[in-house]
Amino acid sequence: MRFVGDVTAPGAPTFVPPDDRIAVFDNDGTLWAEQPRYFQFEFMLEQVKAAAPKHPEWRDSAAFRALASKDPNAIAAVGHKAILELVVRANSGMTVGEYDETIRRWLASARHPRFQRPYTDLVYAPMQELLAYLRANGFRTFIVSGGSVEFMRPWAEKAYGIPPEQVIGSQQDVEYRMKDGNPVLVRAQRIAFVDDGPGKPIGIYRSIGKRPILAFGNSDGDWQMFQVTAAGDGPRFVGIVHHTDAEREFSYDRASRVGKLDKAWDDAVAKGWTIVDMKADWKRIFPWEP
Repeated sequence: MRFVGDVTAPGAPTFVPPDDRIAVFDNDGTLWAEQPRYFQFEFMLEQVKAAAPKHPEWRDSAAFRALASKDPNAIAAVGHKAILELVVRANSGMTVGEYDETIRRWLASARHPRFQRPYTDLVYAPMQELLAYLRANGFRTFIVSGGSVEFMRPWAEKAYGIPPEQVIGSQQDVEYRMKDGNPVLVRAQRIAFVDDGPGKPIGIYRSIGKRPILAFGNSDGDWQMFQVTAAGDGPRFVGIVHHTDAEREFSYDRASRVGKLDKAWDDAVAKGWTIVDMKADWKRIFPWEP
């Protein structure tokens, strides 16, 4: 609130014009939960299972075995890009409309293994409040996530008030084709961009063209986004969601295979960034809690 007051006070030396009030947020582990596995991986697994009969060669793929095992350690060992490449092969040839409908159907039926609720119920109420507060004070709020833009866009506006054009994420290439006499966009067998780690400030530059003055995340995947935000002139705010509540949500940081918080934690302590202790600071985590 002090930061927002500083940048919105007309005539103050810290005043920032509304057009430059850019706030960026990671999604997984920052705006919604991410344990025991990234939610998009659950969706990816369903896609890969459906396509597997047509790809017997996948039996020799480390990425396929890791995804099928649902083991976070195996998935982390293979790496985000290898998993994405497998999924790209699974859904290539679909039109963007067909893929969007596949995501919506899965979100409507899938349930979190611990909470037994739709994944879209596992958004963080305090972060929803923060997003609304920033927008009420002239900020533009963006998602900058390692997840794919296609997976986030169908539900992000309803959950966070962030429209599709303000979602930045990993992308699969698409191609323009004619199908039954109609122009369509079809998903191609290649990754266009991975929006994670050092890719996040690149994605911000490409999509927004301005340096954020506020960044929020929860892991080392957000570290470079934090660094670029903090390095700008004038007032800057960097916030980290620290998962400390095993009873109501999950507790993890340095040693976690999902949402590892290590180097960014050290930087936060050294540079005085704001660390949110979920257990101590959040009276309520999810919107459906009493």
